Amino acid sequence: MNIFQNKSLLKSSPLGAEGYNFISVNDVENIDALVDQALRYKANPFADKTLGIGKRIGLLFLNPSLRTRLSTQVAAANLGMDAIVFNVDKEGWALEFTEGAIMNGTTVEHIKDAAPVLGQYFDVLCIRTFPSLQSREEDYAETVINQFIKYAGVPIVSLESATLHPLQSFTDVITITETYKGAAKPKVVLTWAPHVKALPQCVANSFAQWIGGWNEAEFVIAHPEGYELDERFTKNATIINNQDEALKNADYVYVKNWSSYNDYGKIISNDTGWMLTNAKLALTNNAKVMHCLPVRRNVELSDEVLDGSNSLVTQQAGNRVWAAQAVLSEIIKSI
Repeated sequence: MNIFQNKSLLKSSPLGAEGYNFISVNDVENIDALVDQALRYKANPFADKTLGIGKRIGLLFLNPSLRTRLSTQVAAANLGMDAIVFNVDKEGWALEFTEGAIMNGTTVEHIKDAAPVLGQYFDVLCIRTFPSLQSREEDYAETVINQFIKYAGVPIVSLESATLHPLQSFTDVITITETYKGAAKPKVVLTWAPHVKALPQCVANSFAQWIGGWNEAEFVIAHPEGYELDERFTKNATIINNQDEALKNADYVYVKNWSSYNDYGKIISNDTGWMLTNAKLALTNNAKVMHCLPVRRNVELSDEVLDGSNSLVTQQAGNRVWAAQAVLSEIIKSI
């Protein structure tokens, strides 16, 4: 039994898998309580070192990873779990996810056949996949991760999906919670930044969803016209197209690029004036700066900001372990 509390901080899976899934903020019963759990693990990483003994976790990557992969492995080890990593995109068969597919093309194995077998091998499956950025309808249907949920028969954890990155966003809430010392709600600004290629909306969507659901911050999103996100995720945010105006009196500035949602997957503007610099930070309330990494230096963020005293990016990345550990501990208790 988890030493910190008895009531689960996650919600029961809506799709009938044994235990709990972790796909979005909607799977969390109490954000603040889960944050507290993560921070307790940060203070005492091996408090539940026997909780996962005899449990095996599979980390399946359809796309590459650095922090997500390693932090989840460390978290699993801290709980006593055995972790096995499999790079599906390089080492496995090409999987088919479409129901009723006539498999006379490049795909070799259907998810209906692969997922149940993986469910026999593992107690928890963690899946990482990216969007194609070719079809908004297909990407936002989240077919890959939903098919794993449907057929694996074990709890599924998203290590990033086509539209969301919940462990990253949970980490971000943890980082804000442990660093904010003010009395009133902090002003948190998510600002678009330029980039050399088109990137998914996953991190931006997820951060907006978590901060909006957390309801412990004044939340502003700043981006050039044409970079509006799906309103399902931004309904609790103030949207501003003037970055300088948005940055005024900000306590936290989260920098992230994303491609267009409406003109799907396209770069419709790459205004270098949106790169965060110390001159722009001067408009804020000495704001702390966040980024999920990897970051294009002197494109998204200037060296002076990343290497300066306001940067939280290293602390933020370190907190990925405690976010994963808090989530995994709740899932282990449920199976």
